[in-house]
Amino acid sequence: MSSDETGAPATDRVAPIFVRHPLWEDLLALLLGTAMVALGITFYSHAQLLTGGTVGVAFLLSYLSDWSFGPLFFLVNLPFYALAIWRMGWKFTLRTACAVGLVSLYAELMPNWVQFARLDVVYAALFGGFAMGVGLLMLFRHRASLGGVNILTLYIQERFGVRAGKVQMGIDALIVLGAVLAVPLDRVLLSVLGAVALNLVLAINHRADRYTGVS
Repeated sequence: MSSDETGAPATDRVAPIFVRHPLWEDLLALLLGTAMVALGITFYSHAQLLTGGTVGVAFLLSYLSDWSFGPLFFLVNLPFYALAIWRMGWKFTLRTACAVGLVSLYAELMPNWVQFARLDVVYAALFGGFAMGVGLLMLFRHRASLGGVNILTLYIQERFGVRAGKVQMGIDALIVLGAVLAVPLDRVLLSVLGAVALNLVLAINHRADRYTGVS
């Protein structure tokens, strides 16, 4: 096996080449990523769990009111679009608005498509978190997000180099702790487990030095 001048194996070297995603890949990622997030939301809603970010805020409001998740999630994100336009640009903001709208729509329709005769709450916490993490990863890699805290974490990563997953995990922990106002303590603890699962997916996989695709 050949080595470079530093002695590192050739297979460890990464070419500084960025590959641009075609439009159809961005659209497919938008549709599939939001569907994965909505599936995780359905797990959490059925098990009476919460997560972080504006998704968690919408969950809290839905548990404390007669409103369903979809409309609340759409409304909660509206104030964050100003930050997105200012710091991330119109292209990112439009993709994010589409993603938020799709998740809101999917969340309303998903109970008609997926129903659970039995759902273990630990499984719901873990695999609901994993599903949302994978969905967010797809959106992040195609220059979109789910608004709110996602916009803030992506801005911090691009501006200061702090990984989005780590920032999101800290903010999510604070939001989930506030869940004691709406759900039993055991559901709060399981929600923390789910938040760790979600952000573990992002912390491991959402790294600029490991991914060369751009949109």
